[in-house]
Amino acid sequence: MKTLYKNAYLLQNSAGEINIIKNGCLAVQDGEIIYAGSSVPNEKFDCVKDMSGKIIMPGLYNCHTHSPMTLLRGVGSGLPLQNWLFDCIFPIENRLTKEDIRIGSELALLEMIAGGTVSFSDMYFHPEETAEAVGEAGIMANLSRHVQAFPFDSEKDIENRINESLSLIKNYDGAFNGRVKADFSIHAEYTCSEKTAEFYSSLCSQYGGNMHIHLSETYKEHLDCKDKYGKTPAMWFNSLGAFESSAFLAHCVAIEDEDVEIIKQKNVSVVHNPTSNMKLGSGFMPLKKLLQAGINICLGTDGAASNNNLNMFEEMHLAGIIHNGYEKDATAVSARDVINMATINGAALQRRENRGALTAGNRADFIAINTDKPHLHPCLDVPALIVYSASASDVCLTVCDGKTLYEDGEFKTLDKEKIIYNAERAAERLYNR
Repeated sequence: MKTLYKNAYLLQNSAGEINIIKNGCLAVQDGEIIYAGSSVPNEKFDCVKDMSGKIIMPGLYNCHTHSPMTLLRGVGSGLPLQNWLFDCIFPIENRLTKEDIRIGSELALLEMIAGGTVSFSDMYFHPEETAEAVGEAGIMANLSRHVQAFPFDSEKDIENRINESLSLIKNYDGAFNGRVKADFSIHAEYTCSEKTAEFYSSLCSQYGGNMHIHLSETYKEHLDCKDKYGKTPAMWFNSLGAFESSAFLAHCVAIEDEDVEIIKQKNVSVVHNPTSNMKLGSGFMPLKKLLQAGINICLGTDGAASNNNLNMFEEMHLAGIIHNGYEKDATAVSARDVINMATINGAALQRRENRGALTAGNRADFIAINTDKPHLHPCLDVPALIVYSASASDVCLTVCDGKTLYEDGEFKTLDKEKIIYNAERAAERLYNR
C-alpha cells in the first residue's frame, strides 16, 4: 500500500541538525519512506491523509526501561534507590509469574504506543513473554535477560540466568521481521560478581552482542565500587571486557572525567533517565560534559516503579530544562539536542540501521502530534514546542515499520480493555487487595 501524509509540519533530523518543513509531505510504501519533502509527489497513492495542524516526527526510542514493572507502579515511593530496590522491589519481583510478565509488558505497550514510542530497550526476566507481546503489538524492542550473581547464589542459579540470556538471543534475536533484537545485560556492578561479569562479557564479545548495564546510578554505588575494587564502575566493567563489542549504560549519574574518556574511546552509548534520577534523589548526569565529548546520548524512562510512567515527552522536557538550571547556563542543552537523543541517537544505540530519521530509504517509523490544543499555539518554534510544550497525550498517530499502531485514541493491534482488566486482576493477587 502506498500512502501520502501531506500538509504537516515535517521534522527532519540528522546528526546535530534539525530541519522543519512547513506543509511537508511524507510518502510511505511497503513500510519504507519513499519521499520526505516540501512538494507533493506527482504520482498515484492508495491513500492520502491530510495532516494539517499536525507535526510529523520520527518515533521515539525509550532506551532504558523494565516494561513488566508497570505492575509495580509507585511501589516504594519516597525511598532512596538501595532501600527502594532491596526492601520493596525485589520481594515483589520474586512473586511475579510468567503470566504477570506478559500482562505487565502489554500494559507498558499500551502506554508507550499511545505516547509515541516506537522502540524500547528492556532489561527483565522472562523476556520471551515480553518478546511475544511486542510481536503482536507491532512495536520494536531490544530485549535482554539481565545477569546477576549475588554472594548467596549457587553456581547453578548463575548458570541458569546466563542460559536464559543465551536462549533469548538464540530464539528471538531478529524475530518478527527484525523488530525484536536480543541484547546481553549485566544488571549492575553491585549485583554481579567479578568472575561472572568477566565470563559473561566474553560471551557478549564472541556473539558480537550489545551489552545493557546500569552504571554509576548513585554516588553510593559509585563510591562503594571504588572502595571494593579501587576502580569506578566504568573502569571495572571496562577491565572485564564488557565494552569490547558494543554497550550502552543507563544513568551514569556519578561518572568521573576518566569514565567519560573510557566511554568515548570505547564508543559506548549512555542513557539519560531524568525522571527516575530526580524521583530517587540519585543526582544529575553530567549531560553537558557528555555532549561536549561527542558521546551518543539517548533517553529512557526507567521502569514505572521509579518514574512512575513511560512518558518520553516528560523525559524530553526534563532533560531539556534541568541541566540548564544545574549548569546555570541556558545553552547547556538545546531542544534539538534532546529530540536527537529521543530519536536518531536511540536508533544508533539499538543498532537499527535506516531508522530514527524521516529520510527516503529509511523504515517508516513516525508519529504525529496534534497541535489543535491551546498549549501548542502559536507554533513558532517546532523543536521548542515538542520539548517544552507537548505532552504524550498530544500524540494522535503512531506508525512503526509502516503499520499504524495507534490513531486518534484507537489502538489498532492491542485490546486496551482486556489488558487493563488483566493488569488489575494481577495487582489484586500481588498486593492482596
